[in-house]
This record gives sequence, C-alpha cells and structure tokens, in this order.
Amino acid sequence: MNLDITGKRALITGSTRGIGLASAVELASMGADIVINGRSQDKVDEAIDVVTSKVPNTTIHGIAADLGTADGCKTVIAAVPDVDILVNNMGIYDPKAFEDTSDDDWELMFTVNVMSGVRLSRHYLPLLLKKDWGRVVFVSSESGVFIPPEMIHYGFSKAAQLAIARGMAELTAGTAITVNSVLPGPTLVELQTARLTAKAQDQGTTVEALVEKTFSERRPSSLIKRYATPEEVANLIAYVCSPASAATNGAALRVDGGIVRNPF
Repeated sequence: MNLDITGKRALITGSTRGIGLASAVELASMGADIVINGRSQDKVDEAIDVVTSKVPNTTIHGIAADLGTADGCKTVIAAVPDVDILVNNMGIYDPKAFEDTSDDDWELMFTVNVMSGVRLSRHYLPLLLKKDWGRVVFVSSESGVFIPPEMIHYGFSKAAQLAIARGMAELTAGTAITVNSVLPGPTLVELQTARLTAKAQDQGTTVEALVEKTFSERRPSSLIKRYATPEEVANLIAYVCSPASAATNGAALRVDGGIVRNPF
C-alpha cells in the first residue's frame, strides 16, 4: 500500500494538540513537509518539538493565527501560499441547551468550524486543480449525522462541513484530487480529559464512572464502548491523504466507534 507522501506540503489546522497534532505526526512519518497551526506561537513551537521528537529530520514550519477570523485565514495563506494537502481540523464545541444558545453562539460556531475551512479551501483548491494532485480533508464529527441534543449548533456546523466537502469533491471530477470528510466519535483529547476530571470533581465521582456513563447513557450505540485515541483518528486522516486513497473521493468516512447505526 502506497502511503508515501514525501515532499508533499501538508497544512493541518488546529494542530497544536489532539487529533490535529496526531495527524501532523502521522503525516510527517509518511514523508510530508508539515505546517503546524495554532492560535499561540508558544503552542505552535511546542507542537513542532513534539513532531520533530517523534519524526526526526522532518521539514516543519509553524504559523500562529486564529483561523476563526478572516484575518487569521489571510495570515496563514500569506505565510503558506501553496500546499498539497489541507486538513481542516480546527474547530470548537460547546455543550449548551438549545434554548440557551444565543445568536452569537450560533454565529461563532459557524464562523469557526465552517468558514475557516471554506476560506482556506477557496484559496488552495484552485491551486491543487492546476497541479492535478492534492488532498483536502474536513475533520467533521459523528455529531454531523447523529445531532447531539446538548449542542445542536455544533452538530449543525459539522453537518455543514459534510455538505461543503461533498460539493467541493464534485469540482474535482476527472482529476487526481480528492476531498473527503472524516467523522470522529468521542475522542480522548487533552481538553476532554481536563473536562472529565473537572466534572468528576464537581460531581464527587470518578473519571472512570463518567466514561462508563457516557457509553451507557449518552452514546449507548458505541460498539467499542470507549473513547478513541487521537492517534486512531489520525490513522484514517493520514490514509485519506495518501496515494493509496486515490479512489476515495467525496466520502464521509466514520471513525466513530460504531455510534452511528445507519450503515450508509
């Protein structure tokens, strides 16, 4: 299986931690030149150190910019005008009751989760078409299909990513470019660990008990009955970015632990 992407430049947004950082490590191990992105230069530098410690001699750059803003996207594009692989991973989520979700909450979720990928893809896709090779990946979520009642605005933003990715894929017909979505389920990233720890303390229980409750009550259809690791999600992202995935285009690929029961 051809996973070699030596010399390809990969921009992974929101890659200072979690799924983004794990994806950067995996793509670096496959030979890609890596561009790390985060909002803080300190965090970007730390992520660069992580990648280079795990994959020595990686060609790697970092750019600090808030992609939740139009100016932040312009900053990244100016610093990195051309890529071969774009992983639209950056995003936010915010559990909140529907009746308490304000207009500002909806607009922020849309601007950060949806428009960041739109703005970058709008710039890079025409360049990929000229080169006739490229990969664009939207890191969506099982919540884009299985809309969570505790954060409908988040599910909406992730469903929007699926629509955009499929529409963009239609523009690549007959080329060597693919645009796909990857749909993680519950994943034990750093923020999730911190939230579980704080919640356990508040409720006088244990993290283990909260995890068990997550998969017995909130996501009972999970088949693996646990959080995925960032590396497990990154494995699928890396495959989709590789030459081996050339016949996979316009797809919504689940790495959700079996939560979504619809087989299609």
